[in-house]
Amino acid sequence: MHGPSSNSIASPSANAEINFRYLWMIAFVAALGGMLFGYDWVVIGGAKPFYESYFRLTSEAQIGWANSCALIGCFVGSFVGGRCSDYIGRKRALLFAALLFTVSSLFTGWAFSFTAFICWRILGGVAIGLVSNVSPTYIAEISPAEWRGRLVSLNQLSLVIGILGAQIVNWRIARPVPAALSAQAMAATWNVQYGWRWMFTAVAIPALLFMVATPFIPESPRWLVAHHQLSSAGHVLCKIGGKRYGQSELESIQRSLAGAHEKVTWSEMLHGKILRLLLVGIGLVVLQQGSGINILFNYAEEVYRSAGYGVNDILFNIVVTGSINLIFTIFAMLLVDRFGRRRLMLLGSVLIGMCHLGASIAYRMQIHGFWILALTLGAIACYAMTLAPITWVLITEIFPNRYRGTAVSISVAALWIASFVLTYTFPILNRVVGSAGAFLVYSGICFLGAIFIFLAVPETTGTSLDKIDA
Repeated sequence: MHGPSSNSIASPSANAEINFRYLWMIAFVAALGGMLFGYDWVVIGGAKPFYESYFRLTSEAQIGWANSCALIGCFVGSFVGGRCSDYIGRKRALLFAALLFTVSSLFTGWAFSFTAFICWRILGGVAIGLVSNVSPTYIAEISPAEWRGRLVSLNQLSLVIGILGAQIVNWRIARPVPAALSAQAMAATWNVQYGWRWMFTAVAIPALLFMVATPFIPESPRWLVAHHQLSSAGHVLCKIGGKRYGQSELESIQRSLAGAHEKVTWSEMLHGKILRLLLVGIGLVVLQQGSGINILFNYAEEVYRSAGYGVNDILFNIVVTGSINLIFTIFAMLLVDRFGRRRLMLLGSVLIGMCHLGASIAYRMQIHGFWILALTLGAIACYAMTLAPITWVLITEIFPNRYRGTAVSISVAALWIASFVLTYTFPILNRVVGSAGAFLVYSGICFLGAIFIFLAVPETTGTSLDKIDA
């Protein structure tokens, strides 16, 4: 899977007349799922202090449950997403997710009991889980080998645009909060009564855009071949890269999917090389979440409040974190097909670990304000260039075609389990060991992750999916 072979593999599609306008258009529409993923996932960070006051949440368990309950839905959505998209098609699965986003955002925003709020957040999580599985898989399956890294990274770019969009909308919706308000006075403010509701409701706007745009994209050619729709698959491939490319890719997909009609069993998934690849995929997603970066999005209030910032400054700092995330995700798209997946993952794990270690020391020495902000922004920048996008690229690349849908589902389900554990336990961890101890734990996970990548993760840059399969 290393250098010499990748050149010969990439050459057929590299010489094809790729219709870049069409290719980027359909990839962009699929990546709108990633944008909704980011928006719906992070919107809770800005709404957090206000809905907590509205529902009178006080214990760490309640706060952790409110922040992490959507991840239960994410697990369900990601776990069934592969089988669902294998059965009804990638396109219909994306359309169904768009519908779930629209409905859940409206009902979450106008929930009047904590139980209803939790239920609708979980349903929104199902939509996130679906697109987290199907969007990158769809993009990988329509992409020529030498463009696959950048196009799959487009899903991550859309995700961080969604994150930044949610942060900006939250910041603009929230009205200024006077300092040192009592709990009773805070509960009576517009932000607590209505502001957080409009923050969640706003998710419906991009969800409707996604729902309208999805019918105009083609079905994945690999799904079409797997369901014996060769003429339709050939038409899609020819539209992407011309007749020569379409014929070559169609034959390649047919060869790689030989025997793919046979049902994948759990005994196959848990045996030999497939099990080893599955453990690599699970290890990558656990590292991505265990790096602790998502704490900086979902618990920004606690992180920056303990660094000495007030509510208004925290909301602005959250926008800054989203901006850094977006800028460095764009850099990642330029590097992912040039610098190498494995090398970037190694570099990212080490640099994020160092930033977390610095933050731990700063909290321990009570150095607050700018230095905490700078170290957390540094960690986000490194994450955006490495672990965030490349993990998604790798888990769509390393599995053979026949096992990809199920294996990606399992890997993404593991991601959401890891994310739930991270999100639910942070308030408790923060209370027990403090911010310094929490960042030290995340730092250690990053350094262990670097060792795992060095020992277990292969290089896939520039290699076609069918060659990786072989």
